[in-house]
Amino acid sequence: MQLSRRTLLAAGGATVSGVLTAGGARAVEPEHPSQDTELDFDGLLARAEALLTGGAFDPSDPDFAAGVAALDGTAKGLWDTLDRSAGRTALWTDLAPLTAPGNFGQSYTRLRTLATAWATPGTSLSGSTEAADAVVSALRFTYDTAYHPAARESGNWWFWEIGAPRALMDTCVLLRGRLAAGDLADYLTVVDRFCPDADRRTNSPNLSETGANRTDKAVIVALRGLLGQDATKVGSARDALSDVRDAGRNSLFRLTSSGDGFYEDGSFVQHDVVAYTGSYGTVLLGGAAYLLSLLAGSPWAVADPKVSVMYDAVERSFAPVIFDGLMMDAVRGRAVSRERAGDHRDGAAAVAAILLLASGAPADRADRWRALARGWLTRNRTTPFAALATLPQLALAKAVLNDPDIPAGARTTGSFVFADMDRVVHRRPGWAFALSLSSRRISAYEAGNGENLHGWYTGDGMTYLYDGDGLGQFNDGFWPTVDPYRLPGTTVDTRERADLGTGGGTSTYRPANAVAGGAVLDGRHTAAAMEVAGAEGSTLRTGKAWFLLDNAVVALGSGITASDGRTVETVVENRSLGADGRHRLLVDGVPQPVEQGRAAVFDRARWAHLDGTGGYVFPGTTALRTLREQRTGTWRSINTGADTGGSTDPVTRRYVTLWVDHGISPTDAGYAYVLLPGASAAATAVWSHSQPVRIVANDATVQAVEDRRSGLTAVHFWGAGSAAGIASSGPATVLVRRRGAHVSVAVADPGRTQAVVSVELPFRVRSMASSDDTVALAAGPGTVLTVAVGGSRGHTHRAELVR
Repeated sequence: MQLSRRTLLAAGGATVSGVLTAGGARAVEPEHPSQDTELDFDGLLARAEALLTGGAFDPSDPDFAAGVAALDGTAKGLWDTLDRSAGRTALWTDLAPLTAPGNFGQSYTRLRTLATAWATPGTSLSGSTEAADAVVSALRFTYDTAYHPAARESGNWWFWEIGAPRALMDTCVLLRGRLAAGDLADYLTVVDRFCPDADRRTNSPNLSETGANRTDKAVIVALRGLLGQDATKVGSARDALSDVRDAGRNSLFRLTSSGDGFYEDGSFVQHDVVAYTGSYGTVLLGGAAYLLSLLAGSPWAVADPKVSVMYDAVERSFAPVIFDGLMMDAVRGRAVSRERAGDHRDGAAAVAAILLLASGAPADRADRWRALARGWLTRNRTTPFAALATLPQLALAKAVLNDPDIPAGARTTGSFVFADMDRVVHRRPGWAFALSLSSRRISAYEAGNGENLHGWYTGDGMTYLYDGDGLGQFNDGFWPTVDPYRLPGTTVDTRERADLGTGGGTSTYRPANAVAGGAVLDGRHTAAAMEVAGAEGSTLRTGKAWFLLDNAVVALGSGITASDGRTVETVVENRSLGADGRHRLLVDGVPQPVEQGRAAVFDRARWAHLDGTGGYVFPGTTALRTLREQRTGTWRSINTGADTGGSTDPVTRRYVTLWVDHGISPTDAGYAYVLLPGASAAATAVWSHSQPVRIVANDATVQAVEDRRSGLTAVHFWGAGSAAGIASSGPATVLVRRRGAHVSVAVADPGRTQAVVSVELPFRVRSMASSDDTVALAAGPGTVLTVAVGGSRGHTHRAELVR
């Protein structure tokens, strides 16, 4: 669509910022702001309002008109159902009793929506005295009834310390000219009671806030300080980002090596053991971008030079897991169960946060990020950004899309092993593949407060395949309808499982295995592995490996053993076809019937092909099972959360499932299959016949493949052993690529159990051209690399050799 240019907080540096103006120009504040603190407070409050409403814009602009209409529709529904009677006991009937934390928390969120509509030109409530008075009255009623300093925290702490105070402060920003001084003083007092600072958990004063929670609280404290004209409060909010109180221990601008935060390899962890880039990480990024923009040019501007860590995270942590504007579910944790927070919506939030951060970032970084964003925005036609964005976010996107000097960045390509959060992402020009692992370090799932009730196997090697031509796979009713016992890529015991997380609070499950991760070579090829150790009540054990190549993913399983008297299965694919899909499935070139409920067994399958997805090859033939079925579920069945619970409306989707049945209580069973994303049926048949990638070993000691076209040999050693002429002294993942006289080697210890690993190569080399400091070469009849892997947390060690 053709977009008119607008800018929001477009800044050239940390001390210069702009706000929306009616003509689209940037209103620039002086580099040396006035020392009149009252004027500073007023100016920053106006900026905070613009960050909520989008500032001055023409509501008749077609692009903004749609956003205004969406806001108006939501607000009108809330207005029509708001109880404004004198004898009310709640604000909305579905949020009674008001004293329940989830109910007053959501009530504040709805009041913020009404206040935003009141402050936004073009809505039916815009400037309405009646609406403003009603919201002011509702704020007073909520304070008197439920959320006041004398109340005691109960239920989920988040509503008390983050959810309610943030929505309350935002609403006060919007209505600051309408609030009585006494009312505002009360609201600032209740925030001081439940969120006095961003450094500590109020209901547990010995607990330091970290990650996204610290950012959320810093925003609340900053707004409270501006509203109360309290310079100390605003300064404390800024200082919380760097954790001045505790000498930077929980600074958001530092890389960590354990617990919450950003890691050097791009991982992001929250709740100590959960891979959370796409949920809590996005909240952190958005909150930091908000405060950097809000306080820019003021006496409280963020001046910590280590803010570069946040800038680095855009390309190191976020870009690899954003595919055409959507956020990969492998890093969204329990948020996958939220009906109103799909991968497209969380992706849009991350894109908006990156664009806001760009407003004050160094020019070279900002230029790269805007190009990335333009690519994401233009390629996502499944759920366009404009359908998800708030008005301020839309303004940021319009500025990028209407600037002819900003190119549309290409898709991110490369292979990424996020060893510190047990995730692997492999990206090619036309597709992407994500792998969700777990270990005794990183949880298999997080559940709680009624969320993610069926997340049992999401961390057991679940695979996510993304195709640029079909971005709705995991966003279109996937989670409430997919068979949770047959998630793609997993090997599972078919026992019946009880719902997770039905009680209060969140909990995680970390399996007993050590191995989860792998090694990456030249940022292009990866070998990854995970030992599956069945949860309590299951004796299932297996070693799984994946080899991520230029146009293929080879998946191997070995040592599959269980003694529980139940069937064990490996799921090759479980692909949603949407509400009425009739995608053709071929097995060895034969079209399969398309009627629902059709199941079949192919004792010696060599290959299969599913239209719209790609091919599947089974080296050496496989007893393949297929099922085409229509499944119905509800979002409520997987999420009953107080503010995230899904609807009870039935959702129906069609699926094609491919799996291998290992039988009841298998002993030393295995599997091998190859994914060919985007391949045609003809190409799949040719690949099956020529098998350009050879499986060298697949047993309990070694799993290995050779890609003859690229000169690559990739091996995962479960113990000391050898394959394809490569030997290892112990557990390790090894990739070797030969190109003429040049040899590239990558080694990792994803189990983190070794101090040193010796790798012997089957050829002589003359010298080592370059290497990490941890790699030593002993040349001779055989070539031995000694790699000091101890303490490297499963990261890859590299060497370049000359033959």
